[in-house]
Amino acid sequence: MIRSPFKQGRWREASKSLRDCCAGGIRALWVIGLFLPVAACGSINGMLGHGPGEVAASAPQAAPPDQGEQIGSGPARVALIVPLTQASGPSVVGTSLRNAAELAYLEAGGNDVTLLVKDDHSNPDGARAAAQAAISDGAELVIGPLFASSVREVGKVARAAGKPVIAFSTDTSTAGQDLFLLSFLIENYVDRIVDFAASKGKKSIAALIPENDYGRVAETEFQQAAARDNIRIMSIEHYQPRTMSEAVQKVAALHDQIDSLFIPEQADAMQAMSQTLASAGINGKQLQILGTGLWNDARVLRLPALQGAWFAAPENGGFNAFAERYRAKYHADPTRIATLAYDAVSLAAALAHTQGSQRYSQNVLTNRSGFNGADGVFRFRPDGTNERGLSVLQINDGAAVPISQAPHSFSATASAF
Repeated sequence: MIRSPFKQGRWREASKSLRDCCAGGIRALWVIGLFLPVAACGSINGMLGHGPGEVAASAPQAAPPDQGEQIGSGPARVALIVPLTQASGPSVVGTSLRNAAELAYLEAGGNDVTLLVKDDHSNPDGARAAAQAAISDGAELVIGPLFASSVREVGKVARAAGKPVIAFSTDTSTAGQDLFLLSFLIENYVDRIVDFAASKGKKSIAALIPENDYGRVAETEFQQAAARDNIRIMSIEHYQPRTMSEAVQKVAALHDQIDSLFIPEQADAMQAMSQTLASAGINGKQLQILGTGLWNDARVLRLPALQGAWFAAPENGGFNAFAERYRAKYHADPTRIATLAYDAVSLAAALAHTQGSQRYSQNVLTNRSGFNGADGVFRFRPDGTNERGLSVLQINDGAAVPISQAPHSFSATASAF
């Protein structure tokens, strides 16, 4: 596991907000520290946690999957592979990703790229076929797909052709050289919240870990972060829905031996968890409860036992601004992950405008200074994972209130890759 740079004292806070900019006709945000335009102008920080919004039936639809859809006519050919359809019919998530990509292209203001939109039909075989078609159509860069199994298939095709991929899976095992993940990674959330807790003097912690894939990834990173920050782990209790009460009771029995409690749970399960915590006499006012960006959900924010809890996430503004522009064009709400397609296409367009034949090379994509997108600052590691600037928010009276701002840039002394 690669250590995160999101550690107390390692962020160089910007003295002022990054300025909006326009260069060469492209609405852009700067590459951090290099004033190279890489994403859409005016985008600031967003936040993870809300479920997919409904996309109106009247939203633009992709062309038939065997033909694909072409957006633009620029010299840099970029494939967008998304799940436009699934077994039950059209995919809301895929349509939202496609629309966000088109919005990024339109807001770039130039004609530097051609987007080749391909449907992966929400399965690995479809993703492999889409990637093969995209390479045959001359794609220099592949954006997407979404699902881990499909990312693996696309990666095989793209690697054989020597083309880079910017994918949306949160499964870091899919990442690799020239296969970059732009998604919101569990590891970043865990590092940020544990580091922040340590900076506030937390010394002794317990964890309630759900027995699922998300929980297992979070637990591994939690153990490493706690060891790095010299926080003593008093207990790690694993649970399934039927054993939740028993696990919570074991944590409650620790009484004053712990000053914080980490719960990397999905929003859907937090109502049951909140009720169980309350029954055991645990709440956010007596014990510092810690979570991840999945808690940025109205259902979680209003739960009584979680008032006062902390969680790490991007900030709200960038996504809200993006969603407003999306609604104005498509008359529907975007899914929360639509910003991934928006930022990826914005980056592709800006690099095509400024970087010539090296536009999608590894050296350009892994620039240590990073990029600024709708969800804040991010950069790709050479191993394909990413680092994001995250804020820490506190749940207060049904709202998420920032108590530690997300950084506006990466420190020159951030951790080595």
